[in-house]
Amino acid sequence: MSRKSRRIIVVLLVTLVALAVVALGFAGNFLVDFALNPHAEISMAHTIRSGEASGLEGHKESQLDAAYAEEAAEWFETEKRSVSHAADDGTVLLGWELEGADEGPYADGHTWAVVCHGYIGEPSDMAKYAYHFHELGMSVLMPAARGHERNADTGLIQMGGTDAQDLVGWIGEVVERDPEARVMLFGVSMGGAEVMMASGLSDLPENVALIVEDCGYTSVWDEFVLQLDSVFHLPSFPILNVADAACLLRAGYTFEGASSVESLRSASVPMLFIHGDEDTFVPFSMLDECYEACASEEKEKLVVEGAGHGLSSSTNPDLYWTTIDDYLARHL
Repeated sequence: MSRKSRRIIVVLLVTLVALAVVALGFAGNFLVDFALNPHAEISMAHTIRSGEASGLEGHKESQLDAAYAEEAAEWFETEKRSVSHAADDGTVLLGWELEGADEGPYADGHTWAVVCHGYIGEPSDMAKYAYHFHELGMSVLMPAARGHERNADTGLIQMGGTDAQDLVGWIGEVVERDPEARVMLFGVSMGGAEVMMASGLSDLPENVALIVEDCGYTSVWDEFVLQLDSVFHLPSFPILNVADAACLLRAGYTFEGASSVESLRSASVPMLFIHGDEDTFVPFSMLDECYEACASEEKEKLVVEGAGHGLSSSTNPDLYWTTIDDYLARHL
């Protein structure tokens, strides 16, 4: 082979490698935008809202459940009060606060439920949960996560990671106003992951008396591996690795670093884990992974048979709320 031919081959190989790197970079950034950019035209949010996402099939509520949800939604819209929190990085975050009922086992003015919503959701989605805690006498704080609702312009969605540190700040402000505050953290789906990621933080206020999580994921990496296969039918390597690097550059965190399991290894607060056994969006198997990782001496889990993702409370409301209320009675 002549020297000229060898040069041509080298140039071709270098060009191919460069094109591959560019293509991977484009794919990685596309995935970050698809999953985490609340303003992206092509997004997971659109896929979910259009009903095209696998594992998010709805559950028909009973008339009683539907009536309660409607009453809760009206209460939320009527009684909500806007609150704000300046995060550690200077970002001003918005949320909602609601007063507890005058009667109930926790109507002492010092008991708080901090309620965290799910991926591409907003606090109003959690109205029926918040209303239940309100009826028990608790004051309710409902922060909107970064990239959601009135915080949509605060940057990319954090999937619970940075949100967990923000949560510590929100709780700190409650405690500053009321040093006697007793706080329960409650979250569903991404909100469940958020409260789990907060559970092991060293600066979590001692006022947090217990945590209840419903269908949260083990880590953002694990969840994205699943969704990359489900939505795009692609293996995680190397696209997810490149997207992970892009996320670090653009959002300041890694998919593996945003891990419920790792935080739970340092948890000490009593925790209740809930998951539906027909959940495929956040696989039911993640329940045991999170539960086993939790270092808290006091921990329990509830499996709701026949419940899909985020549907445990509507699939078997009696079991769901009786279990939660019993857990509250023992730890608040």
